Amino acid sequence: MATNSSTPRARPQYFPHHIPDPSYVRILDTTLRDGEQSPGATMTSQEKLCIARQLANLGVDVIQPGFPSASDDDFMAVKMIAQEVGNTAGHDGHVPVIAGFCRCVRKDIAIAWEAVKHAKRPRICTSIATSDIHMKHKLRKSKNEVIGIARDMIAFARSLGCNDIQFGAEDATRSEREFLYEILGVVIEAGATTVNIADTVGILMPFELGKLITDIKANTPGIANVIVSTHCHNDLGLATANTIEGARAGARQLEVTINGIGERAGNASLEEVVMALACKGDHVLNGLYTRINTRRILETSKMVEEYSGMHLQPHKALVGVNAFLHASGIHQDGMLKHKGTYQILSPEDIGHKITTEIGIVLGKLSGRQALRKRLEELGYELKEEEVDSLFLPFKAMAEKKKVVTDIDLKALVSYKVFNAEPIWKLGDLQVTCGTLGLSTTTVKLVNIDGTTHVACSIGTGVVDSAYRAINIIVKEPIKVLEYSLNSMTKGIGISATARVVICRENHSSTNAFTRDATYPTFSGTGAEMDVVVASVEAYLVAVNKLLRCKESFIHSK
Repeated sequence: MATNSSTPRARPQYFPHHIPDPSYVRILDTTLRDGEQSPGATMTSQEKLCIARQLANLGVDVIQPGFPSASDDDFMAVKMIAQEVGNTAGHDGHVPVIAGFCRCVRKDIAIAWEAVKHAKRPRICTSIATSDIHMKHKLRKSKNEVIGIARDMIAFARSLGCNDIQFGAEDATRSEREFLYEILGVVIEAGATTVNIADTVGILMPFELGKLITDIKANTPGIANVIVSTHCHNDLGLATANTIEGARAGARQLEVTINGIGERAGNASLEEVVMALACKGDHVLNGLYTRINTRRILETSKMVEEYSGMHLQPHKALVGVNAFLHASGIHQDGMLKHKGTYQILSPEDIGHKITTEIGIVLGKLSGRQALRKRLEELGYELKEEEVDSLFLPFKAMAEKKKVVTDIDLKALVSYKVFNAEPIWKLGDLQVTCGTLGLSTTTVKLVNIDGTTHVACSIGTGVVDSAYRAINIIVKEPIKVLEYSLNSMTKGIGISATARVVICRENHSSTNAFTRDATYPTFSGTGAEMDVVVASVEAYLVAVNKLLRCKESFIHSK
């Protein structure tokens, strides 16, 4: 599969204005700032702290945890993250930069510095709009006024003792080029260490953004002495593509969010950008790489989804529930023969805790091989003709349902394959129960060969003691997964219907994506006037199916 197969390179030593390895790309995560600006995505301070810890474990270079001057709660969240996460080294010694975001306003900058200054590596990220439309209609200031504000505020940030300052040109991609070169040169001279080029409204095509970065690097005074950063929005669905193109053109800090959440259509997605670099960095991107621990991407995605309330679409690249599932019969057949036929990377690469099973979703397009594979994963060892006997009923079921679930398959196997002549039938049943002692049941079963067998057992109730007695006779370690009893009264008579679902103890497989234990299960129902007899009959139906499955497995071997 097309993943970066080279030996992982060490994270370069951190300098605010310089990266010793020209191929290294810093990842700035703004999930807790721009991501939280998604409508309805507000998070508590404690939730932000948990996500910040996770981002540090993920290996993010710079965490932008919020807008300290927005509210007291935001200030406390950023300060708490700076004090804890900003001073905690990971297993590789990495301590992330903690970057407080603020406007080019003296008060905002002072508050941001107060919030982050206790981090080992504090940064101030200050921003002002540079496009004509923003300067005219939002700021209502001239170009010279904006340049003066930018210069003075960078100098003010330096005067506070901050030596890691990021200047953001808001709506840079709609800004007049010569003006953009000029203001970037001014803030670099004033002390900025990173300049951020924001495609605030997501308007550029990838080739346009690449050309913009190239032009900035060629025409901005002092640009070689700072890090060039990109911040791309997804209004046209191009945020990831633009971000990658920016890196290819020379940007060495990429601003992203987990799951791509953010204003309007969102931001460039961390998982997409990072995995694109992991898959293609060596081969077509001149060796570009990050130090993100990709195997922690999925757990981070799920945490952000839960805390933000921004639920993922099923087909979201990499982290959506359908990202590694295959429904087409042609695709399933290819996957069964070689995973590389339809997967460019392994699900394990981003943290899917799966076994060797294929992520196959059964539906009306699935073929026999996919059905056989899933039955094997569920623990059923079936002969060829038994699989064939299931295929047509399976297709009929699939025509009516979008997806055939494991529960559907288990019921299908139970009723179509193992519902043959019973191996054991109930002969006689005697129970003793009440408040004076443990419930006791004596059971006589008749085998298919005509022999009779008797056993007695105690239990926590009459049904439990009856099932224990049956287990003694059939000599199988059986586990009851479900038991239910429904009764319907007519006059003074009671008709009871019992249902039981069982499996063999210690005979399980693992669900391909959840790692939950899955069992080949067998169900049975019984209807009698006596609730105990109904329960025993239901249990025997299920036991006989289990034994038929075992018999089929032995014969197939």
